[in-house]
Amino acid sequence: MTIRVVLTDDQPLVRAALQMVITDTADIEVVGEAEDGAEAVRLAEELAPDVVVMDLRMPGMDGIEATRLITTGTGSPRVVVLTTFDDDDYVYGALNAGASGFLVKDMALDDILAAIRIVAAGDALIAPAVTRRLIKEFITRPAASPPRRSELDGITAREREVLTLVGRGLSNTEIAGELSISSATAKTYLTRLLAKLNARDRVQLVILAYEAGLVATSQ
Repeated sequence: MTIRVVLTDDQPLVRAALQMVITDTADIEVVGEAEDGAEAVRLAEELAPDVVVMDLRMPGMDGIEATRLITTGTGSPRVVVLTTFDDDDYVYGALNAGASGFLVKDMALDDILAAIRIVAAGDALIAPAVTRRLIKEFITRPAASPPRRSELDGITAREREVLTLVGRGLSNTEIAGELSISSATAKTYLTRLLAKLNARDRVQLVILAYEAGLVATSQ
């Protein structure tokens, strides 16, 4: 099945580079390009892509608001943020808005393609070391509201352990090793957590883990 993608970036060279490499890729195709958030929202509605690759800093509507609008509703496209780690203060907002992950612009193009496939398959970009660094940088900042511990009242002690490890950025295999369970069992716990906490994907579980105080800022 071909993955249909909308590229959103106000820099034509960034879009052209991605378009060029995707042209030579059999399982991904670019169905639209947008130079700002408003155009990305329009194309997402008109073209119903599988994935929207989203810049954050753009004139007019920024990537956070566009992500929030695009990811609202069942069956909506998934969004991958494409940003710059050193000077981007909007990642936390993008994750809360519904982004399924984020990339940095100095990544190899092949890695970006792999990330698009991961998100299209329903997973989220949470395992790579760069992702852990970004999540720690933005999610451990003081929250504007008290930790959302009440949302965790319905989960078991074991599910809380799994959620804590997810918040630390561990993969299912790593969680299985930490808890001496099988990878299949770890995946089952993850599925239960997604359902009980009404979370879209692994990224939102990480946010919940941090906001509930399950993961210390020193980790």
